[in-house]
Amino acid sequence: MTSFWREKSLAEMSPEEWEQLCDGCGKCCLHKLEDEDTGELFFTRVTCRYLDENTCRCTDYPNRKTNVPECLVLSTQQPETFEWLPQTCAYRLLAEGEALPQWHPLLSGDANSVHTAEISVMGKVLSETLVHPDGLEEHIVHWV
Repeated sequence: MTSFWREKSLAEMSPEEWEQLCDGCGKCCLHKLEDEDTGELFFTRVTCRYLDENTCRCTDYPNRKTNVPECLVLSTQQPETFEWLPQTCAYRLLAEGEALPQWHPLLSGDANSVHTAEISVMGKVLSETLVHPDGLEEHIVHWV
């Protein structure tokens, strides 16, 4: 396999290459809170109802934007969306000129390496169906 992520910008990648960048951590599917005064972003351990907590993948990926209008659909035309991604996210790292971490499946060759490295949300989250929207602040976490 070529190291396309080293050779191409995000905008130059094919749709297949773009999708391969996703490490499957599930953190983009977490509810986030933004401090209105400072703009600081806080991740919670509360997931979108469509996240499969065992695989850390969306259960209805093709329809995610229809199902959840506020779902982030990443695009190089909207680079400001990358700041809503975790600091470990390949899209954010590459947009910021950083390298992929060694546990990333493109480097490790193992789709489960994100789970083995304990980067994913597997076993660490609650579905939004179990949390009242007004209670999100109680579930703020600081991911590694």
